[in-house]
Amino acid sequence: MQIEAAETLETTVYDRKHPYSAAVLDNHLLTGSGSEKETRHIELALGNSGITCLPGDSAGILPANPCTAVEEVLRRLSFTGDEPVKDFYGELTDLRAALTSWLVIGKLSGTTVRSWASLTSSPELAELLRPGNKDKLDAYLWGREFLDLVEHCPAKIEDPQQLFRLLPRLAPRLYSIASSQALHPDSVQLTVRVVRYESYGRTRLGVCSGQLGERAPAGCVLPIFIHSNKFFRLPDSPDVPVIMVGPGTGVAPFRAYLEHKQAGLGRWPMWLFFGDQRSAQDFLYRDEFEAWLANGTLNRLDTAFSRDQAFKIYVQDRIREQSAELWRWLNQGAYFYVCGDSQRMAPDVEKAFLDAVATHSGRGPDYAQEFLATMKKQKRYLRDVY
Repeated sequence: MQIEAAETLETTVYDRKHPYSAAVLDNHLLTGSGSEKETRHIELALGNSGITCLPGDSAGILPANPCTAVEEVLRRLSFTGDEPVKDFYGELTDLRAALTSWLVIGKLSGTTVRSWASLTSSPELAELLRPGNKDKLDAYLWGREFLDLVEHCPAKIEDPQQLFRLLPRLAPRLYSIASSQALHPDSVQLTVRVVRYESYGRTRLGVCSGQLGERAPAGCVLPIFIHSNKFFRLPDSPDVPVIMVGPGTGVAPFRAYLEHKQAGLGRWPMWLFFGDQRSAQDFLYRDEFEAWLANGTLNRLDTAFSRDQAFKIYVQDRIREQSAELWRWLNQGAYFYVCGDSQRMAPDVEKAFLDAVATHSGRGPDYAQEFLATMKKQKRYLRDVY
């Protein structure tokens, strides 16, 4: 009697430990030549990976430190880079690879300074680490990298494995996906602002954004995985109104929402608040949003460009201007989404939201707080802030 084995299909699960090698299909500048910001559109190929994602999800990119910085650290520490070390999973690699892909050298942490101080006799580091000197330590850390510390306070490291105790682990960077697989089944698109600034006589770059800005041309490969965000989804009902507040790169997931609607997967009435510095330089995806507004995919668009007039205007100011209409949408069951800066923008938007509810409900601030709490409990007031 012949027994036939059942055929099984194995699906590869890509994650932080096992990322997918995605080819860069496109990497171009979104902002104008006169902008104070550098914001880029990145498109990554998914090939036959079987990777799926939904609007609201993020792509995690495992960044790499620049070769020049890695080689300079090796030189300063008197290592060749070929020394064997074990990574955080206990697998054997070499020191150069560890400094490139596993360890943080592009940003200095208090933990690193504390551990480094134990290897030196630096009175300056000892002073920074005294109780009550947190502000001084924070000021020292800002704008410095591990190389600055090594140059400033040299120390001898005998065992290269010790760097895994001295330096934090290099973490993936998450970027909101700015496209819908309903329109782009074989790729994901990202909207990335490149962090670039000067400190202590050197040009500094964000670890991952700098890589995307300078070392990720079309044709290169990046290790990625999908980070699911079930708390930033479109409403299940296809007719529920959607209010989106996404200044700057915070607009990325809302571009994905609009593409999802364009693909015919929902009828959600959609209202976008977008803001940045200057309309001529910083209106990301302007042609797309204006086309969606013209064909009805986007029902309302309110913009706030802070530097286009003598006094600054932000998205929260536009919310206040449109507060009566905002209250009407909320009474129709609208979901309210906020994406972007967590420090100033998101709290200011929440304050404008509360003022609108307090005023147009006619029931005051206490009711507005209760209304907001109910929306959050119902998962109708959703934030993806950073």
